[in-house]
Amino acid sequence: MQKNKPVISIIIPVYNVAQFLPRCLDSLLNQTFKDWEAICVNDGSIDNSADILAEYGARDSRFTVVNKKNGGISDARNVGVGYAMGDYIMYLDSDDFIHPQALEIMHYVVGHESAEMALFRFDETFHKFARKIMRSGHDISHLLPPKRNIVYNKMRVRFWETGNILMHCTERNRGFGVRRPVRRHCFVVLGLYRRELVINMPFIRGIIMEDFPWWSAILLRRPRTVITKLPLYFYMPNTSSVLNSSKALRVIESLAVGLEYVYDLYSKQASQIEFEYYKREFLWPFIIIVMRKVRELDNLKDINMAKKIIKKLYTHGVMDNPPNLRARRYLRRIQDFIR
Repeated sequence: MQKNKPVISIIIPVYNVAQFLPRCLDSLLNQTFKDWEAICVNDGSIDNSADILAEYGARDSRFTVVNKKNGGISDARNVGVGYAMGDYIMYLDSDDFIHPQALEIMHYVVGHESAEMALFRFDETFHKFARKIMRSGHDISHLLPPKRNIVYNKMRVRFWETGNILMHCTERNRGFGVRRPVRRHCFVVLGLYRRELVINMPFIRGIIMEDFPWWSAILLRRPRTVITKLPLYFYMPNTSSVLNSSKALRVIESLAVGLEYVYDLYSKQASQIEFEYYKREFLWPFIIIVMRKVRELDNLKDINMAKKIIKKLYTHGVMDNPPNLRARRYLRRIQDFIR
């Protein structure tokens, strides 16, 4: 029997997160908005994540479980989107969870303005507290934030609408020159997206920090967007996550793929104003991350590989015309490094 078409599809990549997974899935069962489906993509887990998914799938037909060989988070998200039937799509990481009214509020505000994308925030106070608890050696798999109990009146939620979302976004910690409200960093999970906006926008396979090029491409589509400051997402620190467990060279390799992709995209499709803004707020902050990761390399083989990767970016033009003094200083370091 075919399921009815849901309003919202939530894509959840799952890989060895049995400790955190029930809290994530329970946060969906507790939603005040009921017309959703969750596409849970088991990406070759070797713990008991598959058993937990099977249990939830048997309990509630809104959970669809897809089992596949390990291919990374980008591949899992792409596979999940292929199963999604909703009018809107949301991405949720399996070690995180959401406020009980997250879907209700986001569906209301995106529909109120006939927008293509609705953006919200994560609870930064709780994230810092959870990180402190984790670093002290305590289990945080059952930790829950006080703000999950706040009941919001969706009719009174403050939000802003824009047709120029790029100018509200930045990867920098400081928002000088960025329009308010400021949306910091490339968190794919902090959004509800109209299906047509993302259905043909796959994540780049085989890399980490895959949010960066995907989010950059979405911004360039100039979607009509609503922004709220409500902390509807609970982002958990996890020392065993892919990014936290990755070596510096892999971060450099992945960011290089993303940097070349977005440079080509923006140099061809963005206006001059958009391109200069993007270089300042995204391109160069990630180039600087690459150079910081170079400092973590501890053997000649990896250093030489990083030199080759960065030289390819340099000759491709990615580092041409640095937008400010800080970028110019880093450019000199890059030139010294690749010589």
